[in-house]
Order: sequence, then C-alpha cells, then structure tokens
Amino acid sequence: MKKIILLGVFSLLIFSCKSNSATTTKLDSKSQVDLKGNWTIASVTYPGSDVIKVTSFDLADSKCFVGSSWKLISNNNKGNFTLTSVNCAAYSTPITWFLNKEGQFVMKILDESKSTKIKSGYVLRVANSTDNSFQLIDKIDVAGKMTEVVYQFNRN
Repeated sequence: MKKIILLGVFSLLIFSCKSNSATTTKLDSKSQVDLKGNWTIASVTYPGSDVIKVTSFDLADSKCFVGSSWKLISNNNKGNFTLTSVNCAAYSTPITWFLNKEGQFVMKILDESKSTKIKSGYVLRVANSTDNSFQLIDKIDVAGKMTEVVYQFNRN
C-alpha cells in the first residue's frame, strides 16, 4: 500500500511540474510568417571580433556564416542553410525552427542524411525585425563574461 501511495505522489509531482523551457512555450505564428522566405546573413558581429574566434552553432568560424543562404518555411517549421564563403568549407543542412512567444528563435540542426535525426539545437533572441531584415542574437561565454553575437539577416 505504501508503494502505491508513494508512486501516486511521485506521479503527481512529475505531471504537475510545468516546464518553462524555450522549446515548450507557445508559438508566435504571426512573427513566424514574417520570417518566412529566403535570407542572407550580411554580418556577424560581437565585441572583440578582431581578436576572438567564435565557432557558430558548433559548425564553423562565425565569419564563414557571412553570405550564407537561409530558407525559412513557416507553415511546416522547416528550412535549411548553406555556407558558401570562399575561405570556408562548403556546408548545407536542413533545419527545423520556430519562434516562441518570448521572441526566441528555436532552431534544431538536422542530420543531413536523416531529416528526422536532430544533430543539435539552439535558442537565439530575435531583434530589430522589419519586412526586409532581422537579427538573431546568441549569448556566449568569453572568459567568464556573457557576450552577444549578432547575426544580421537581410531578405533576398
């Protein structure tokens, strides 16, 4: 009998906890539609960019993302991006993405060979969104100090 009561209490605790994770919050469908389309990263900026190397999305040097092409499809939350910088290795991958009500861009990079296998995921803040541009802002730790990396997107 004690086991049944403990199991019931434990189950109640698990199911009553509400997650505040960025990936479980409600979608911002209107803003998502605004980001639909083809984009190019015009610049990647952060303090100390002339002396500090940042590896973006655990894939490549942040400078390799300048000029990259992004396709964002809002009705099925899919898309892809392609790195095409001359001095960097070519790379292309499918992604899934969505915007949550907190203004966060939640992106999952998918395995190229299996479009359902998630390789890694990231949560970035959306800022300065207009019809033809927006910014994604990532926070990284540089020598114990949180630093913002700003990806400037322009519509093609």
